[in-house]
Amino acid sequence: MMEHRVKQQSDFGIDYPIKRETAPQNFLKLFYPFHYSVGMAVEKHLSGSDLTRHQTVVLWIIHSKGTDGNTIHRKTIERLIGEWYDLGSPAISKVLRAMAERDLNLISIKESKTSAREKVIRLTKKGQTTVNEMMKRTEAFIKLISDELTDEEIANGMEFMSRVGAIVEAGFAGRKDQI
Repeated sequence: MMEHRVKQQSDFGIDYPIKRETAPQNFLKLFYPFHYSVGMAVEKHLSGSDLTRHQTVVLWIIHSKGTDGNTIHRKTIERLIGEWYDLGSPAISKVLRAMAERDLNLISIKESKTSAREKVIRLTKKGQTTVNEMMKRTEAFIKLISDELTDEEIANGMEFMSRVGAIVEAGFAGRKDQI
C-alpha cells in the first residue's frame, strides 16, 4: 500500500494542509513561479534562437488551433494572439508579413476562397519543419522536468492543468460577470 505523504511547507509559501478554502490564495502564490518561471522557460525552448515571441505564438496557434495543424484564418490568429499579448491588427499584420518573407518563409498568406477580405495562413514546408523542431526541443526540456516527478505527480498535475484550462476556456460558464 502506497503511503500518502502530506507536505507541511512549500518553497512558494503554500498553506498546508491544502484546503478548498485556501485554494485561491495558494493558487495565486504559485501563479508567478509557474506562469513566469516555467512558462517563460517553455516559451524560450519553443522559440529557440531564431524566432521572436510573437512568431513563436503564431506558429503555436497554427499548430494547435489550425486545421490539421497547418492552416488557419488570419482573424483567428488575431483573436487568439490578442488574448495573450496587447497586439492590434497592424502589429499582427507586420509579424505575419515578416514570417511570410523569403528570409523566414514560415507561412504563406492567401486570400480566402469565401471572402477576398479574409486571409488564410498556411505553414510552408519550412514552417512545418520549424514547428516540428520546436516541439522536439521543448519536449526534451519538459522531459527533464518530468523525470524529477513521480508517475502520480505527473498524472495529477496533467489532470489539474487540463481541468483548469477547460474551465477557463469555457468562460466559467457565464460566471465571469460575478467577479
